[in-house]
Amino acid sequence: MPGGTAEQGALRRVRRSGGSRRTPGERSWITRPDSAFTVEALEYRLIGTLKSWRDYPPSLRLWFWLAPTLTALLGGILRFVRLDAPHSLVFDETYYVKDGYSYLISGYERNWPDKANEAFNAGDPSVILSTPEYVVHPPVGKWMIAAGMWFFGADNPFGWRFAAAVTGTVSIFLLALIAQKLLGSVTLGAVAGLLMAIDGHHLVMSRTSLLDIFLMFWVLAAFGALLLDRDDGRRRLARRLGALAQKSATGLPSAASQAAGPWLGIRWWRVTAGVCLGLAVGTKWSGLFFLAGFGVLSVLWDLSARRTAGIRGWISAGIIKDGIPAFLSMVPVAVGVYTATWIGWFRSSDGYFRQWAQSNPSAQWGWVPDPIRSLVHYHLEAYAFHQGLGAEHPYEASAWSWLVMGRPTSFFYETPAAGSPGCGVENCASAILSVGNPLIWWGAALSLVVLLFFWAGRRDWRAGAILAGVAVGYLPWFMYPERTMFFFYAISFLPFTILALTYVLGLVLGSPSDPPWRRRSGLYFVAGFLAAALVLSAFFYPIWTAEVIPYDQWRLRMWMPSWI
Repeated sequence: MPGGTAEQGALRRVRRSGGSRRTPGERSWITRPDSAFTVEALEYRLIGTLKSWRDYPPSLRLWFWLAPTLTALLGGILRFVRLDAPHSLVFDETYYVKDGYSYLISGYERNWPDKANEAFNAGDPSVILSTPEYVVHPPVGKWMIAAGMWFFGADNPFGWRFAAAVTGTVSIFLLALIAQKLLGSVTLGAVAGLLMAIDGHHLVMSRTSLLDIFLMFWVLAAFGALLLDRDDGRRRLARRLGALAQKSATGLPSAASQAAGPWLGIRWWRVTAGVCLGLAVGTKWSGLFFLAGFGVLSVLWDLSARRTAGIRGWISAGIIKDGIPAFLSMVPVAVGVYTATWIGWFRSSDGYFRQWAQSNPSAQWGWVPDPIRSLVHYHLEAYAFHQGLGAEHPYEASAWSWLVMGRPTSFFYETPAAGSPGCGVENCASAILSVGNPLIWWGAALSLVVLLFFWAGRRDWRAGAILAGVAVGYLPWFMYPERTMFFFYAISFLPFTILALTYVLGLVLGSPSDPPWRRRSGLYFVAGFLAAALVLSAFFYPIWTAEVIPYDQWRLRMWMPSWI
């Protein structure tokens, strides 16, 4: 397990002994049917020592919550300071911020007149028109943007971007907790949170009201819920196997029960993941890939649990008793949540395509309620639009280039006049470039190769889980080579690349059983890496936040010709 930290040594000292392995001749899932300790031993075999924050030694319980909080606090400062700069809509804010305002006043998107940006930037959104607008992205991200404007007003950039900044900050806290859970180390949780807090790509997306930061958040929340469900499901399996084992001493269970193992009931964390994934799809349709990928990953974890527990029919039992409930717990829930996010459109009478079914009666589909038929037609039209989205754009970036940041997106660039505030030289620049911290991104790209080895060669489920998050967020884009794509789409799987880098840094730290010189050298390397990442983030910070700097300083930060 990566992360040779001091707390792992303390946790190993509280490890239970005995009863955790089957004897060579044992072929059933029953280990010692008359022993309550068998259940605890099986829980340890399935889950390990760490189950929740209460399982940490008392000296570490405070840090379990404090370390993620401190990294989120740092990230929040970086995201909220000067959040209102620049004082104008940038890049695709011109769509999503104005759509958010439309949601505030009508519950669906409405059209805007020509040159509406000038009025909106000046704090006058009243120029909005009464006619509905055709858009191709679902409502959730725009509702979240609208919430920020509801709190702080639609007449200022802070209100436009508040929801994005909050979402980005909370995602740092969430990632730190997930890293702690996944890697079993408070230290590595803090490392993961720190890396995301100071990464430029995440910072830019947290300070700009585009939809992708909200997609990333709901995907990450779903992954965290599934990690908790993994432990919950294995705990239920161990306890129900123990109950069946006690009954088997009197001959009550059938042979089929012994071969298949128990049903595990409703898995509420899995339902929570379904809700989060429904909100992810309700932000952008690319969330569908995460719904499918995470669902398969969850079932594979259950299959592994039944196999580890010694259930003879673990494949068929896992498919029937885990796979079908997993589908019912996630897919219908996600569909229901997604449909509910269109509530503003349903409640309207003049949303785009809202009355399409009434104008286009169908004998074949007449039994389907008109609002549902209208919504289905809307989605078919939007899907056709996405399929044909292939217009050239100066900042389009092939998916092949994302991991190395071949073509980051420029959200904003301005050349302030000499003598203007902040510009004391002849040529100045103010820019927002969605480039990440090079040390973090390039280090994470190399780390993925290491994780492939640990997953395929050592069967480390943690490496597999991280790779799955990257795969479902990244690989599907290669199916659409003709579509116009942008680097900022990569924000959806950024948390998993940071987890990959954190995993490798944990390997570098070593384990408590390593000699002192090995531990010191690992600690020095990781500390040096984090210090270098902090220095690089300070260096790039001006071009992430639209600070006014001399033009030659801006050029100094353009490390690749394709960044210009």
